Amino acid sequence: MTSSMVEILNIPQIQQVAVSDELLTVDLSDGRVIAVPLAWYPRLLHGTPAERGNWRLTGSQAGIHWPDLDEDISLKNILLGQPSGESQTSLQRWLDSR
Repeated sequence: MTSSMVEILNIPQIQQVAVSDELLTVDLSDGRVIAVPLAWYPRLLHGTPAERGNWRLTGSQAGIHWPDLDEDISLKNILLGQPSGESQTSLQRWLDSR
């Protein structure tokens, strides 16, 4: 087994989530606290504080779902530094429907 396979198998669980006007912050079961720019996730950026605060953990605490914003973010993508892959067209359709 390669070290990259070991790292994938040992992904911690999300314990807590906080969303401010500028950051998405996740507390992990291994003690790390990871914060990424909210600009990476336009639906969160455009959401109200109430919508941002309405989240639930998914996939054995390896992802976060915001039902009011139809947004899903995986811990893997956060750890890899990958922002939203949503197209501008899709985002604009969503914004227009709000």
